[in-house]
Amino acid sequence: MTQRVELATLLDRLAIDEVITSYAVAVEDADWPGFLTLFTPEGRADYTAAGGGEGPADQVAEWLAGELRPFAVRQQLIVNRRVRFQDADGYPGNHAELTAGYLLPLRHESGEDVMSGGRIVFRLLRGESGWRLSRVVVQEQWRRGADVPGGVPAAG
Repeated sequence: MTQRVELATLLDRLAIDEVITSYAVAVEDADWPGFLTLFTPEGRADYTAAGGGEGPADQVAEWLAGELRPFAVRQQLIVNRRVRFQDADGYPGNHAELTAGYLLPLRHESGEDVMSGGRIVFRLLRGESGWRLSRVVVQEQWRRGADVPGGVPAAG
């Protein structure tokens, strides 16, 4: 790999990291318009393994807003990020997949703490406006503190 390709790959990694961090912050802040800007126009999300649904990003954002409403305090931690780029004749292409662990601590309006964790797979496409999410798949692996009114939201 040439230095120019290595630099371009590093810049892509930083740009992708910014998208994933922005995703986490949007969930924390209930910034659903900001959440939607992270997706391609055809972007989809799948929360079925976490008790939710699968569909276009705008429908999922609406569902998440409702599920997270009773949780005034939330923190979306996305860790152990591993990114893989599509190989385009030895160069990084315009498709990438990032797999990461997540931890979602919440405080319900009743005062009870709730937490879930697992993995999230992010598929990304590079377009004219930079890297955007084409698909997000949440793979919830555990939950704790599910005895709150209204239940526990699926992982964000």
